[in-house]
Amino acid sequence: MRLFAGLGNPGAAYATNRHNVGFMAVDRIANRYGFSPWKKKGSSLISEGRLGSRKIILTKPQSFMNKSGLPIADIARFHKIDPNNVFVFHDELDLAAGKVRVKVGGGHGGHNGLRDIDRHLGLAYWRVRIGIGRPSDEPMDVKAWVLADFSRDEQAGWVPSLLDAITDEINRLCQHDESGFMSRVAHLAPTPSTE
Repeated sequence: MRLFAGLGNPGAAYATNRHNVGFMAVDRIANRYGFSPWKKKGSSLISEGRLGSRKIILTKPQSFMNKSGLPIADIARFHKIDPNNVFVFHDELDLAAGKVRVKVGGGHGGHNGLRDIDRHLGLAYWRVRIGIGRPSDEPMDVKAWVLADFSRDEQAGWVPSLLDAITDEINRLCQHDESGFMSRVAHLAPTPSTE
């Protein structure tokens, strides 16, 4: 069994924020593969389905980004899912817009959602870092940037392309083939030009 957790903030006001790209990723997976309708369980929304013969649980914590850890840890413990089979999809400021990097363990890099997950689940889970880049104008207000919506061009361009590529190649993640996953996603959804 695998647990795919998308990070974001609940509510329509946040739905297209850069900070919510983790929610967007698990929504795309649920829609593509015909997972169950989202239902409330504790302080999360969950959807269940299969990729091949493997059972997958998707979750979107509804406790806001900074308190994502306990809801994710609770679901992992309830279903006896080892942290090595937990994949957390989240926005990454320090990665160019449209890039994806995957790794197990590591630091939180100042990401409050990851910091809280580290506290409740430990460090041995997978981080699926989805690059949102940094604004070109300095000085930067990080909070304003991550809580701003993706631009119309982004919403019509690289964002859906990248989410589709992640969804197309999700089985590779299930098999812990992070290098194959990253390579295929980069091929299917090339990083957008910054010009």
